[in-house]
Amino acid sequence: MLAGVWTELTDLVLPAECAGCRAERLPLRQGACPGCAAALRALRPAPVRPTPAPPGLPDCVALGSYQGALRESLLSYKERGRHGLARPLGRLLAEVVAEAATGRRPVLLVPVPATARSVRARHGDHLRRLARHCAARLRAAGWPVVVAHPLRAAPRPDSATLDSAGRAAAARDAFQLRSGRSDPVRRMAAGRVVVLLDDIVTTGVTLAAVAGRLESAGIPVYAAAVLAATVRRGRG
Repeated sequence: MLAGVWTELTDLVLPAECAGCRAERLPLRQGACPGCAAALRALRPAPVRPTPAPPGLPDCVALGSYQGALRESLLSYKERGRHGLARPLGRLLAEVVAEAATGRRPVLLVPVPATARSVRARHGDHLRRLARHCAARLRAAGWPVVVAHPLRAAPRPDSATLDSAGRAAAARDAFQLRSGRSDPVRRMAAGRVVVLLDDIVTTGVTLAAVAGRLESAGIPVYAAAVLAATVRRGRG
């Protein structure tokens, strides 16, 4: 599926800046110049694991490292208002889900929920958009897929001010089951592979916290699929 992600889509007229390298006055294909499109097309999903990995982190697969054209495309999408990139990035995320699910079907996708503050700042829930396009791509390839949003995200402190233990504690407290959602989602998950979705994995504490909250409600998580994984150095 990867080969057609960028080439089969119609050109975007605006903006004229490449999402991957920010170069201007270049021919674009769904927001990316030919060089960046080729770099993204060459990426292949692979298992990743932060070091140290937090307890409860499910198996995780990423499209690539958080660098180069992938990093800039994610920043353009999340922070620079390039909402049109949800479609190609969501379709790339479908490749990661296919790898993370190890061919098992049907699949239940659960995006990591965004805080209300993040939704306001970004004029929408960026992961919900990605999940919608990801699911559409998988369905087009014959995968039985549903998307569920059983959790809500509470406000939490800036992770930059916290150490590893503080980030883990904040993440554990950040996610709550929506009222009345646990039973329907538990029934929906029966017979399905549950895959968490996120855009970037760094420490893994967010994915571990979401997985733990779901599993405490009787919704076992099989794996997590992300677009990018940061390369961590130094202390955890």
